[in-house]
Amino acid sequence: MSTLAALGADAQVSFPRLQQLLDMTAGNLSTHLRKLEDADYVIVTKTHNDRTPATYVELSAAGRRAFEDYMTALRALLGEGS
Repeated sequence: MSTLAALGADAQVSFPRLQQLLDMTAGNLSTHLRKLEDADYVIVTKTHNDRTPATYVELSAAGRRAFEDYMTALRALLGEGS
């Protein structure tokens, strides 16, 4: 979530690039993304570049809001304020 939030609104990242940034296996990342997609926190778009399948991931508006709420709560817990 933090990696996607750092990209900015409406920004997408390719699955392989996200996998590289997070240093995760494809299977592990897919499992995490499926859970986030089920919660409507991320949008996964499957397409093709010529004949090669391509998958892109972006944070949904609900996901961005949930992440911002989480960060606010975490800052409050740590006594840092907003």
